[in-house]
Amino acid sequence: MMLISLGDYAAIHNRSADTIRRLAEQGRLITAKKIGRNWVVDDSEPYPCHQDKWTVASLFSGCGGLDLGFVGGFKFLDRYYPNLPFDIVWANELNPAACKTYELNLGNIIQGDVNEKMDTLPSHVDVVIGGFPCQDISINGKMKGIKGERSSLYTAIVEAVRRTQPQAFVAENVGSLFLKTNSESFKKIVEDFGSLGYNLNIHRYDASKYGVPQTRDRVFIVGTRQGLPEFIPPQETTPDNPITAQEAIGDLEDMDWDKDFSHIWSKAKRSGEQGDRHLIANRPGYTIRAECHGNIQYHYSLPRRISMREAARIQSFPDTFKFVSGLRETERQIGNAVPPVLAWQLAKSVAVALGGIKQDGPKAL
Repeated sequence: MMLISLGDYAAIHNRSADTIRRLAEQGRLITAKKIGRNWVVDDSEPYPCHQDKWTVASLFSGCGGLDLGFVGGFKFLDRYYPNLPFDIVWANELNPAACKTYELNLGNIIQGDVNEKMDTLPSHVDVVIGGFPCQDISINGKMKGIKGERSSLYTAIVEAVRRTQPQAFVAENVGSLFLKTNSESFKKIVEDFGSLGYNLNIHRYDASKYGVPQTRDRVFIVGTRQGLPEFIPPQETTPDNPITAQEAIGDLEDMDWDKDFSHIWSKAKRSGEQGDRHLIANRPGYTIRAECHGNIQYHYSLPRRISMREAARIQSFPDTFKFVSGLRETERQIGNAVPPVLAWQLAKSVAVALGGIKQDGPKAL
């Protein structure tokens, strides 16, 4: 991909420059952005056609970080992430507390075991997404691989894709999926997703290079139906100038304890290794963990651990996102989430890939 001017894009697609500029201002050119006073757009972006939103089924939804990224329409720090053409029509999560947070911020969700709720899936959706549990694959977990009770649940995403036959699917897991100790698990996961007949793109992402103030390492497996344009991973937005911890949470230093804003923190005593980690003001935060409590990192300048709102900032949740649980459940929800800003960047690339296919029927591109 290469960035070109709106005038060049207009010439390629035999449209007027004014028409293309209006599309950019309306947010219909997904990759369009302003550099200084001038608009640019990826040369590979298909010309937008009339298209209803693509329907999405979300598995292992948690509190909704991945889903928020696909929907868009939120502000994080000083940047606005526009709405994307996706509609979450089915979502499922086991944890009741996470479901309450999801419902408050994103809408309806089905609570319960994913395998027991599989029959409630729509007969067809355009996209299936999910971050399958990682406790048995993470270097901070038990390293049982897919033989572990939780991480074998990736097969639920495989089954959902098999049932709904989407145009694309997205499966997320920890970066340590690539470790040698997980090689057999990785091989089996790729084999099972590959058996579905989709083109696979498997890419490792450092969230700090995509506008997230955190060194979080994650793998996304993106499958696209045969005949679709190739899925191209999003370009890094902050490869050399990541957002630092102080830039992300510095304005909260003088704020008092505020439960409604989730500006509350653990008062657990010091614990070994990760529990002794302090944020470094001029660097991105460390990976926010789900089971933190005594392990959640310390503030870079204050004599306390970071608050839940500060952890949410480091995960790139907007301040408008409300957490309705107590401290421990909120820690778990934030730590388990996909950073919404990283999810938005990935979802934008999925939308570009979907935009290049011609379909039959009322939703034809």
